Amino acid sequence: MTRLFHFPLSPFCRKVRLSLAEKKIDVELVEERYWEKTSEFLRRNPAGKVPILKLDGKTLTESAAICEYIEERYPSPSLMPGDPDGRYEVRRLVTWFDDKFHNEVTSKLLYERVNKKITGQGYPDSHNVKAGARSIKYHLDYMGWLLDMRRWLAGDTMTLADFAAAAHLSSLDYISDVDWDRNANVREWYSKIKSRPAFRSILADQIPGFPQPPHYADLDF
Repeated sequence: MTRLFHFPLSPFCRKVRLSLAEKKIDVELVEERYWEKTSEFLRRNPAGKVPILKLDGKTLTESAAICEYIEERYPSPSLMPGDPDGRYEVRRLVTWFDDKFHNEVTSKLLYERVNKKITGQGYPDSHNVKAGARSIKYHLDYMGWLLDMRRWLAGDTMTLADFAAAAHLSSLDYISDVDWDRNANVREWYSKIKSRPAFRSILADQIPGFPQPPHYADLDF
């Protein structure tokens, strides 16, 4: 049994979920209260983080490494280009979203508005929320610029870079923190990617205390 220990709004978990779903790998989702750091959880991953994937008799951690393992073990349909330049660009953009976007936007908006409440860490820091709201505009503009030249973020085919970006943006969209009217290219891109069958479980997520906004699961916004 393939099993993913995850937290529904974690963009790193969502990236792995999208990769598994795109490759039609059946997986049991096990919601993990990672902040409680139980001994059983820490045995699975001493780093105390999700996602944790049990696949092929192995326990895999770190979302980037997990996605690369899935890609090599289950190469079809491919989420990585066949040429070195293409693979470089995908990895560059995955790092962009999992590092820069995460630090400047996701941690400032999603973690302040949702994670703090769920984990009992108090109220949102308004300074961080304002900083995240400013930063996301720059990132949406950058994505729009990329999409002026490409069909997908890293090139002419959908790749793991698109899933990394969609994982972060879908988590933020759950709390209505994405201005989809800011850039038509980004809006069209997100409409395409969230219409894929792989996105269905993401759109079905329900977080107690945080109801979905009406547009969240609407494929036409």
